[in-house]
Amino acid sequence: MRSFRLWMAGVIAASIITYGAGGAFANPLTPFRYESQAQRHCPADVVVWLDLGKGIYYSKRQRRYGSGLTGSFVCREEARSNGYRRSLLGLR
Repeated sequence: MRSFRLWMAGVIAASIITYGAGGAFANPLTPFRYESQAQRHCPADVVVWLDLGKGIYYSKRQRRYGSGLTGSFVCREEARSNGYRRSLLGLR
């Protein structure tokens, strides 16, 4: 239950960041709890792990992919269009 509350806090934070900072974007950010949900949402795009606290995303080949309590799975192009940057750390 605690992890679900933290996940919901992340979703709310993402919504505030997405819609509160400068209005609506052309490609709104849609966070998902599971990787498979994100892949179904954007079948032609790459799924990344977005760390909402740091404002960066990790690709599948990075150590921090899918870890942390303040993150969600999102489509890479949605993350990029909303101003998130890729992480250069943690490459395997």
